[in-house]
Amino acid sequence: MTLGRWLGLLVFIAALYVLWAVRQLVLMIFGAIAIAVAIDRLARALLTLQFRGRNLLQDRTKAIFGAIGLLVAFFLGAMLLVVPPFAAQFRELTELVPVALDRLDAWFSNFSQQPLGQWLQTVLPNPDFRSLLTQAQPAINPLFRGGFALFASTLGGFFNLLLVTILALMMLFDPLPYRNAFVQLFPSFYRRRAITILDRCRNSLDAWLLGILLNMSIIGVLSGTGLALMGVKLALAHGVLAGLLTFIPNVGPVLSVLPPMLVALLDDPLKSLLVLGWYVIVQQLETNLLTPMVMSKQVSLLPAVTLIAQIFFATFFGFTGLVLALPLTVVAQVWFQAVLVEDVLDHWDQGPRWLRSSREGAINSNSEQALPAAVAVGGDDPQTPEPSDS
Repeated sequence: MTLGRWLGLLVFIAALYVLWAVRQLVLMIFGAIAIAVAIDRLARALLTLQFRGRNLLQDRTKAIFGAIGLLVAFFLGAMLLVVPPFAAQFRELTELVPVALDRLDAWFSNFSQQPLGQWLQTVLPNPDFRSLLTQAQPAINPLFRGGFALFASTLGGFFNLLLVTILALMMLFDPLPYRNAFVQLFPSFYRRRAITILDRCRNSLDAWLLGILLNMSIIGVLSGTGLALMGVKLALAHGVLAGLLTFIPNVGPVLSVLPPMLVALLDDPLKSLLVLGWYVIVQQLETNLLTPMVMSKQVSLLPAVTLIAQIFFATFFGFTGLVLALPLTVVAQVWFQAVLVEDVLDHWDQGPRWLRSSREGAINSNSEQALPAAVAVGGDDPQTPEPSDS
C-alpha cells in the first residue's frame, strides 16, 4: 500500500473511534431527525386539509405549529390519562401486595383440592408455596418502594428528550442548510446521488411511521377493550400504555402486560391469568397478522432482521438504541440497498481479477479450438488474400 492509502486508512479508523466515543450524541441527533420527519409528515398532511375548496393552512410554518400543537396535546392527554391513576394505583399496590400474595396462596390451596390440582400434584412436585412467598416477599417489597428512585433516575432522560426536541425543531424550520452540510461530506460526483438517497430515507421513515401508528392504535384499542370486558381497573389507561409501548417491538408488549396483571391481582388471581392470556392473544395477532399486513406493505423488514437489530443496538447503545432500533434499521436498509447493491454490486460487471483471468483463458482456449475447425471447413488457412496485379 502506498503512503496515501495508509493515511486514508488511519483517518478512517480515527473517524470510527470518534464516532464510537460520541455514539450517544449521534443517537440523539438521529432521534432529532426522526422527530423532525414525523412532525413534517403531520404538517404536510395538515397542508392538504381543505374547507369549501380552500386549504385551511397555506403556509408551511403555520402547518408546523399546528402539527406541534396536536402532538403536544396528544402526549399531555396521554400523560394525564396514564400517570396520575398509575401513581395512585402504585401506592395502593405497595400497601396491598401482602394481601394479594395471601389471596394467591389461598387460591393455590383451593386449587390443589380440585381434581385438576390433585392430578397436577401427582405429575409435578408439590412445592411449599407459603414458604416460597415468605422468601420472595422481602425481595418484592423493596421493588415497589423504589418507585421514587426510578422516577428520579429518569429525570436525566427527560432532559435528553427535551434537548432532542429542540434539535428537531431547529432542523424542521430550516432543513436545507443541515442537509447541504451533510451532503458536503460526500465527493462532488456523488452529492446529487446522496440527496436522492436522503429523500428515499425520508419516504421510508414516513411509511414506517404510518405503519407503526396504525399498529399502536389497533393494539391499544384491543387491549383496552379486553381489559374493560374483564372488569380490570384503569382499562383505558392500560390500553393507552399498551399502544404506546407497541413502538418498541418484542419488548414493549412484555412491559405493557405487567401493570394490568398487578392491578388484576388485587381483585382475583384468576383475573390476572386471564389478563396474561388476553395479552398473549393480542401479541400473537400483532405478530402473525398486523405486522405482515401493515408493516410489510409499508417497509419490507423481515421479523428476524428486526429482532437482530434490536439486540445489536440495545447491546451497543443501551435503552436509547433499543427505542431507535427500527428507524435506524429502516435508514440503514435504504443506504445499504442504494450504495452497496445499486451503485456497487449491480455495476460490478467484470468481477475480481481471478475471475477475469479465468474468463480470458477460457476465451483464448475457445479461439484456439475454433481456428482448426475454420481451416477444415475452408480448406485453406484463414489468411487475408493478397491483392492481384490486375
